[in-house]
Amino acid sequence: MSAEITTPGPGANVKVHRVMRGWLQDYLADRAGMSTSMLGKIERGERPLTQVMGAALANAFGMTLDELLGQAPVKVGDEDRLKALRSAMRRFDLPTGDPEMPERLEHDLSELFRLRGDANLSAVTHKLPGLLIRVQDNAHATGLPEDWAKVADVYSAVYWLAARHRWMTLAELAVVKQKQAAERASALALAVAARDEAGTFLNGGDFAGGLALVDQAVVRVESTMQGRTRHLGLGLLHLRGMTLAGRLQDKKTAERHIKAANEAAEAFYTDIDVQGMHFGPENTITHIVATQVDLKRNAEALEVAERYLRTTPTLPATRIGPLHMNVARAKLAVNDRDGAVDSLADAWDAAPQMAKVHPTSLELSRVLVSLHKRSNPKINALAKRAGIEL
Repeated sequence: MSAEITTPGPGANVKVHRVMRGWLQDYLADRAGMSTSMLGKIERGERPLTQVMGAALANAFGMTLDELLGQAPVKVGDEDRLKALRSAMRRFDLPTGDPEMPERLEHDLSELFRLRGDANLSAVTHKLPGLLIRVQDNAHATGLPEDWAKVADVYSAVYWLAARHRWMTLAELAVVKQKQAAERASALALAVAARDEAGTFLNGGDFAGGLALVDQAVVRVESTMQGRTRHLGLGLLHLRGMTLAGRLQDKKTAERHIKAANEAAEAFYTDIDVQGMHFGPENTITHIVATQVDLKRNAEALEVAERYLRTTPTLPATRIGPLHMNVARAKLAVNDRDGAVDSLADAWDAAPQMAKVHPTSLELSRVLVSLHKRSNPKINALAKRAGIEL
C-alpha cells in the first residue's frame, strides 16, 4: 500500500468533497455503486479515477463531472483575454466593423487552426478574442453562409479551449453561439455544432444525453447531406458517439458507432483537415483506442495503438497527445507501470500545454507517482512536469 499523498489530479478531489460532506467511505461507495475498497484506492492514488467512475461519484455528490474534476486555473496574464473573449461573445448580434479582406481573414483562421492542432492553448487564448470580433463583423457585413461558417468554426475553437480547461460555463455559451452561426451557414456547420454540444454533455458526465443528441444529429445529416461532406459530418458525429457510449459502458452502441465511423472514414484515403476538423482513418483509430480502454478492452486497445504508432502518424499534437494518454491508461490497467510512465511522458512531449491541464494526464501522474518509488528518475521528471511534490 502506498502512502497517501496530496497531489494534483481529479481523484484527489473525491476525498475533499467526501470529507467536506462528513461522509464515510462506505456511504459514498454505496451511493456511487462501487466497492469501498475501490473508492479507497482512488482516494489514496492507487487507482486512477476514470471518467466512468468519476461520473458515478459526481452523481453521488449531486454535482456534474466537470465540477468534480475541477477547473484548470487561468494562467497569469490570460484574465483580460478571457474577459475580452466573453465580451466578443456577448456582442454576437452587434456588429462594429466592415467586411474583412478575404485573404487576410483566411490566413488568420488558418493560423488559429494550426495553433489548435499544435495544442498551443496559450496562443489560441491570445488569438481568439480579436479574431472572433472580426469574423462576426465580417459575417454581418456580407451575410454569406460561408462567412457564417467561419464564425461557427471560431466558436468551435472557443469550445475546444474551454473544454480543455473545464471552463464549462464558457464552453456551454460557446456552443449556443456556434449553433446560432451554424444555422446561417451550412448543414456541415450544424453537424459540427451538434458534435460540440454533445461534448458539453460528455464533460458534464451526462453520457446518455450526449448520445441522444448525437443520434438526432446523425438522422439530420443522413437526410440533408450528400457526398464527401456527408461522410465528414457523419464521421465526426460517430467519433463523439463512440466516446459517449464507451463512457456509458454501452458496448453494443459503442460498436455501432465504431462501425459507422470506420465506414465514413473509408471515403477518405488519408485524414483531412477542414477548418481544424480532422477526420479519416487515423483519427478514427485514436478514438477507437480511447473507447476500447473505457470498455476495459485494454489488450485490444494496446494492439491497435502500437500498430498505428509503428507507422508515421500524420495527426496533429491535439490528437497524438491524448492517444499516448490512453495508451498509458491501458498499460497501467494491465500492470505495466513502467510502460505507462513512458507513454505518459510521450503525451507530455507531444502536447505539453494540454498535458498540463488534461484530467487524464493529471490523474495518471498522481497515481504513477503514488505507486512508484520516489527514486525512479522517470517518475521524478514526470512529477516535476505535472507540478507534483515528492
